[in-house]
Amino acid sequence: MRNINRVLIAQPTMPIPTINTESDDDSPISPAERAAAASRSTWVSVVVNVLLSTAQIVVGVLSKSQGLIADGIHSLSDLVSDFVVLLANRHSQKDADEDHPYGHQRFETAASLALGVILLAVGAGMLWSAAVKLENPEAIPQVHVVALWVALGALVAKELLFRYMLKVAKRVKSSMLVANAWHARSDAASSLVVSVGIVGNLLGYPILDPIAALIVGFMVAKMGWGFGWDALHDLMDRAVDEAETAAIRSTIADTPGVKAVHDIRTRKMGDMIVADAHIEVDAQLTVEAGHDIAVEARRRVMQRHRVLNLMTHVDPWKRPDLDHAAATPPAVQP
Repeated sequence: MRNINRVLIAQPTMPIPTINTESDDDSPISPAERAAAASRSTWVSVVVNVLLSTAQIVVGVLSKSQGLIADGIHSLSDLVSDFVVLLANRHSQKDADEDHPYGHQRFETAASLALGVILLAVGAGMLWSAAVKLENPEAIPQVHVVALWVALGALVAKELLFRYMLKVAKRVKSSMLVANAWHARSDAASSLVVSVGIVGNLLGYPILDPIAALIVGFMVAKMGWGFGWDALHDLMDRAVDEAETAAIRSTIADTPGVKAVHDIRTRKMGDMIVADAHIEVDAQLTVEAGHDIAVEARRRVMQRHRVLNLMTHVDPWKRPDLDHAAATPPAVQP
């Protein structure tokens, strides 16, 4: 939250790196707009997933298609994911408080981690169920043709949902919404695999239906691992990419009075950034003048970048930085 107005001087410390949230619209998005867009797109997903999961599981059971049942369970897992996103969206918009001076943005990162764990667990369950069926291929039943039409309908619905959700996520620059959109795309891909498996079953190769369920399980588990691993790295203070760091460096360097910049470090705070940097100013300036330059540098960075807070350390220009000097053992008194 940008209502943290104090300037922190000499405070040490350290994307969406693998999930692209770039869009052609560079206009700033307010927290309220991001929250509204996240809520609206997620509720659309809830409605779609309720309808799809119900149809897929019911028809899958009646038509004896394990692949369609697996796809329905995958859609059902989307419902859980959607409610996790709604919960995270609500809590991440809370203002900074005494216990959380930087706000609650990392609730989004925790939600992405939860999404990853959900997907990993669902995928593992699908793999186990399909493996059990493949142990006894003679018992695999013939699938009714209605399962194919439901699978194809789910494919179209999920692809359209993915495109809608991804567009919203990129517009508001939310990695959590991007993760949820790609969860929808994983359902579209799994519906395609299931459709192929059902076609094979109908053509006289019944083993292809549980094989399709096996492939879907692997896809879901792999995507869950990816999201969970990325979120875990963000929770461990992973830095933003070099291009964004360079842009922040340039903004600081262009501040009047700043002679040089070094030791820029960043860490993710949800979809925002917390950064710290050492700025070099004329050594003859007063402490007050150096402080004013640091305040202006911070203001510019927070205005032009998605930076939640910039902590600055003021160094004299072209003078040894004692922060980096090797520790000298104290002289031994005789």
